[in-house]
Amino acid sequence: MSAIHILSSVSSFSSISLSFKTKSTCNSSHSSPKIICAIPESKAVSASEQAGRCIKAVCFASSDEITETEQVEEEIQDSLLETKAFAVPRRQIMTILLSSYVLAQANSVNTASALQSVGLREYIDTFDGYSFKYPKNWIQVRGANADIFFRDPFILDENLSLELSSPSSSNYKSIEDLGPPEVAGKNVLKQYLTEFMSTRLGVRRESSILSTSSRVADDGKMYYQVEVNIKSYANNNELAVMPQDRVARLEWDRHYLSVLGVENNQLYVLRLQVPEKVFVEEEIDLRQILDSFRVNKVIA
Repeated sequence: MSAIHILSSVSSFSSISLSFKTKSTCNSSHSSPKIICAIPESKAVSASEQAGRCIKAVCFASSDEITETEQVEEEIQDSLLETKAFAVPRRQIMTILLSSYVLAQANSVNTASALQSVGLREYIDTFDGYSFKYPKNWIQVRGANADIFFRDPFILDENLSLELSSPSSSNYKSIEDLGPPEVAGKNVLKQYLTEFMSTRLGVRRESSILSTSSRVADDGKMYYQVEVNIKSYANNNELAVMPQDRVARLEWDRHYLSVLGVENNQLYVLRLQVPEKVFVEEEIDLRQILDSFRVNKVIA
């Protein structure tokens, strides 16, 4: 609503004072517009015309203020749109960060589960005549070219297998038929390298026998134990012409532990494969597995 006050002066000028109050959508520190219309007496016009002119002036002033208010509102809307536009990628970034944290936590739990001791369970094969202990959380894998095969569910390069010679093609009387432990160790390493032979260009193996030994277990039988290390290297660009462009990189570094026993005219070999860096963490459990291996007489 607006109120118009027309004041007539007794001086040489007739002045009309109008006060106009406007309604704004935003808080403003500006006071209500106040328009003073001064008209010389010599050019005096009717009161209605004077009021009309002043009303127009007030309307123009009010219109300018409304325009400024609309501009402010538009700037606010633009700012909100920019904020919303930024909010979408920000949510995506937060989602990615949260997912990365969850995955990192899951990986750390898996690694910790793999490294900590989980206890051992005994496996007994009365048909073929052998027994050994293995970690409780390891899983059996079938069709692995072995009589029995177990592997770690988290570290896939860590596994255990048992192989035995064919009863129709072997006639072992004792473990000493293999020669001394040192000779048996060379044959074990040769067998590993044959299995890991690769036809890829630029692949080479480095191997070494870490130890060979013999022991008599509580069943009165002698067993040989062999430990070897094998490293595999491959060129990052095997087809390169210049030697400097064929840089060899380490593919894997593994520790192999084998226990050999003879019974039922057969050779039994329990083999453990583990990454070298993991062997340091699990050596106690792995040696318990080796010490638990027994070969038993099969009753026909």
